[in-house]
Formats: sequence, structure tokens, C-alpha cells
Amino acid sequence: MLAAIALLAFGTGTAAATPAKSKTNAAAPAAPPPPPFEPLLPPKIYLFRGAMGPIFSTGMDRLEEKLTKAGFSANVYEFTICRWIGDRAISSYKESPAPIVLIGHSMGGLCSIVISEMAAKENIPISLVIVIDPAHATGDVPLNVERFINIFLSDSVLGGGDVVAVPGYRGHYASYDLKENSRVSHINIEKSDDIHRQIIEMVTQLPRIPPQAQADAVPLRYRVPADTLVELWDSGVRVPVRRGDTMESIAAANRVPLWTLAQSNSLPEDAQLTPGQTIIVPRHLTPPEPAAAMALPPPAAGGRK
Repeated sequence: MLAAIALLAFGTGTAAATPAKSKTNAAAPAAPPPPPFEPLLPPKIYLFRGAMGPIFSTGMDRLEEKLTKAGFSANVYEFTICRWIGDRAISSYKESPAPIVLIGHSMGGLCSIVISEMAAKENIPISLVIVIDPAHATGDVPLNVERFINIFLSDSVLGGGDVVAVPGYRGHYASYDLKENSRVSHINIEKSDDIHRQIIEMVTQLPRIPPQAQADAVPLRYRVPADTLVELWDSGVRVPVRRGDTMESIAAANRVPLWTLAQSNSLPEDAQLTPGQTIIVPRHLTPPEPAAAMALPPPAAGGRK
């Protein structure tokens, strides 16, 4: 065979090229299709109240009731037994590796990070952590957390934890500072029915989505304008600017408020864009319903505490 190829190589250009082309085509089999995505087990959800939780963190109980009614395994606990519940969650995962979801208010938010750190030492992933006005002492988001959301008030004395991720974090991260909204306080921030609705939708979708490449996840940090309807985005994604695009047209095409683009990109809302540049756009875990928006909670008695 080698001799035949050598003889052809010394012949005319046409004779030499023809067999080589045929050989190349034959040596390029079609790539096999990717294996189908297998949905994960339903998540196990652990909710944590803050200090004096039965009085001031009743929103966690209401959320637990809604999650249970939706068919999820969800239980609410006091933050004071945080490490004990963490050990139970880790043991449960080892027996049946269902996704773990941690949701906490105030000191319960701190507890959610503590359990995430405990799981990290066991190489156990945490699918989603949502902290709601966590305590100032709350630690950084560890690398094993796949998705993290913080809804907080940076000027809150009882909460106010502006939680960041550890260096090298590659997961999905979104932070929402509601300090400009005078109707939100530490003792009603966890009671928003619409925040509950969005959390349930997010938890529902977790087992159904294929793993997203975390390399393209851009962290989001927003100071939400006063009295502004807001949605819980998953993280940001970089979108290339095309000829004729404007900040307003990109916001409309992606169904996000214009202020989110301005903050994410440190640009004015009427900034002139250049084809080829990239714009960070917030994205959802799944596309939102057209009417999805956060309903503001009722004002707290006596103002912010």
C-alpha cells in the first residue's frame, strides 16, 4: 500500500491529489451525538430562620409551606442547630445524591454558608444558596456552590451582609442591594410572596436543566433603584454588540430593565455602543414568564429596624 502511494506521489499532480482526498474524507467519521441529559433527583431544601425566628423570620415558614405544597422535600430550622443539620444534609447526600438547596434569613443566611463550607470539605456540591439579608459576619461563598443569590439591605444593622465569593469562584452569582427601597426592612424582606414565587420556580427548574458552562457566567451586583420591580437573575452573560444596537434595544431584546445594563457595564443608559464590543446582560436560570416581577412587601410597622 505504501509503495502504491509513493508511486502516485511521483506521478502527475492530479493522480497524487485524488487518492489523498479520498483517504482524508474516509478518515473523518461523524462525531457521535452527545449523550442525553439525565434529569437530577428532586432537590432537598433546607431553610433557616434568623434570631428569634418564630417571631421575626416567619417568611421562612411560609416559604417552606409553599415548597412542600409544590411537592418538594423542604424543612425549616433554627440557625442555632446549623451544624447538626449540616451533618444530616451531608449524610443524606451520601446516601442519595439529590441536589442540595440552602435558603436562610439573617443568621440563617450565615448558617447556609457554614453548611456550604462543611459540604466543601466533603467534596459535596451545593446546587443553590439563597441568603436574605444575611448577618454581617456571613462568610464568603465557597467554590462548591453552583449558584448563589443574595437579597439584602447594605444599611441594615440586623442583617446587611454583602456576601462575596472566594477568589477563583466560577459559579453563578447575583447580589441585590435593596437599601434604596424604603418599604423593605430586615423583618419583612423574607416575606415577599413574589420572591417566594421566583424561588419556587428556580428550584423547580434545577433538576431539569443541563449543566451550564460556568466559564461564561458573569457575576452580577446590583443596587436596585427605589420602588423598582426586580427579578432574580441567575448571573450575567456577555452579549456581542451588533451594528445598530443600542443599550435600549439590547435591554428590550433580552427583556431586562435598562438600568441593569447600565449598572452591569458601568455605562450611562444612553451610552453609544460600538459593533464588536460586549455587553453584560442578566440572564435567568430559565426564561421568565412575561408578567414576572417582584411585588413589593407591605411597609413594616415602625419603619426599618
